[in-house]
Amino acid sequence: MQRVTAVRGAAEVDPTRIIDRVVLDADDRQRRRIVLTGERGTRLLLDFERPVTLRDGDGLALEDGAIVLVAGQAEPLVEIGAGAPADLVRLAWHIGNRHTDAQFMDKVFRIRRDHVLEEMLKGLGARTTIIEAPFEPEPIAPHGGHQHDHGA
Repeated sequence: MQRVTAVRGAAEVDPTRIIDRVVLDADDRQRRRIVLTGERGTRLLLDFERPVTLRDGDGLALEDGAIVLVAGQAEPLVEIGAGAPADLVRLAWHIGNRHTDAQFMDKVFRIRRDHVLEEMLKGLGARTTIIEAPFEPEPIAPHGGHQHDHGA
């Protein structure tokens, strides 16, 4: 089993060095330590001091210089749009208030399928489209000293 020595962004991956590919959902692409097996059988150990976020298209550099490509697994998602930018911000606020992972794009955002949230969003006037695609949620921001008590 080879060790992952570095994560290369998609723009830094040399396609001639790619020997295999791992397909991972969004949760498995946020790790500190995991043993992975590529589609061609390559076994590798990702073991970093802190968790890393792997993106679709990133490359896992191995000890011997080879690269294993990271591919985002298609997941059931809902894409949310609105008639005006302010409406989209309002919808995103409601999703954020429920501590739901979200992926932000140009004029829409995506969340994992959740029938309760989908009904809430529709009730707020959202345009929703059911899709299957790799999910790239926004990274979690550090919390600093914030006390997370919503009670009064």
